[in-house]
Amino acid sequence: MSASAVSLFGLIMWTILLAFLLIGVRTKSIMAGTFLFDQDGSDLPGFAQRVTRAQGNSLEWLTVPAALILYGIATGQSAVTDGLAMILLYCRLGQSIVHMASVSFPAVLVRATLFTVQIVIWIMWTLGFYGA
Repeated sequence: MSASAVSLFGLIMWTILLAFLLIGVRTKSIMAGTFLFDQDGSDLPGFAQRVTRAQGNSLEWLTVPAALILYGIATGQSAVTDGLAMILLYCRLGQSIVHMASVSFPAVLVRATLFTVQIVIWIMWTLGFYGA
């Protein structure tokens, strides 16, 4: 399996794993007697709220890399995405983990950096496809 395919499956599985974690924090909240539900997690305390946002963020930004990787695979141009595919996956994992760990200013800077790296990779891939 190519690095692009591994990265795509990794992005998908990470989003699913975060959804299960979200189910866990929501279930804990419901068992504690809280029956409110705000999509952004503002009805939850600390870690649970950050899990909600990390899962939402992961899902919101899954489409761009997934579309680019699928385009590369479908058109036989996965060489364009293979080189940076795992770095992209690691940046996404790191961004989510930092998101769940802290909302401190340094953590926000780390998250922003990891997200910026992902965007730069998407641009590089897009230009790579365009130039092919």
